[in-house]
Amino acid sequence: MGEHYFASDPDAASRPQTVDLVLPDLHLRLRTDRGVFSPDRVDAGTRVLLDTVPPPPATGNLLDIGCGYGPIALTMATRSPQASVFGVDVNARALDLAAGNATTAGLDNVRFSLADELDPALTFAAIWSNPPIRIGKAALHDLLLTWLPRLQPGGLAHLVVQKHLGSDSLHRWLDQQGYPTERIASRSAYRVLAVTRTAVTRTEGSDS
Repeated sequence: MGEHYFASDPDAASRPQTVDLVLPDLHLRLRTDRGVFSPDRVDAGTRVLLDTVPPPPATGNLLDIGCGYGPIALTMATRSPQASVFGVDVNARALDLAAGNATTAGLDNVRFSLADELDPALTFAAIWSNPPIRIGKAALHDLLLTWLPRLQPGGLAHLVVQKHLGSDSLHRWLDQQGYPTERIASRSAYRVLAVTRTAVTRTEGSDS
């Protein structure tokens, strides 16, 4: 894809455009640009996730890991207007777009930032994510073991992963780390995994 979308400061020449996210309960027009994930359309995996997950908790802190220009976080914020939604990403251009998209949508219960800008004491009632699988297995595992321990006990993380990019092996690995995982949907070669934060989980692990 040329420059990877997970660059912190993309140097791809800007070419702004808009895409539409249309779901049964909402319609968002989102600004995108080159150098961010899936700039030409809302990614198919993201759509599968948003079409199949149960409603997010009505209140509390909700998190989108790898938020891009915001389709997942903005959907959470729309569906749970009394919740506080946080979207994190490494891509500064994506974060700027996401913040602008929140303003355009009139959503004031969502904040986008770099991960290290969030209060480390924050915990989350739910996590939704189309995680950046292409950063590699070790980096992906580190990313998940950074955020999953911050789920509140009994909280759920919903992740969408393509089958051919390792959804089944990720499912097994999450179970091994002490995060009981269930496949709740399978569509168009995508798997949606529901990951539970139990009262006690192991937060360090190998890449096995």
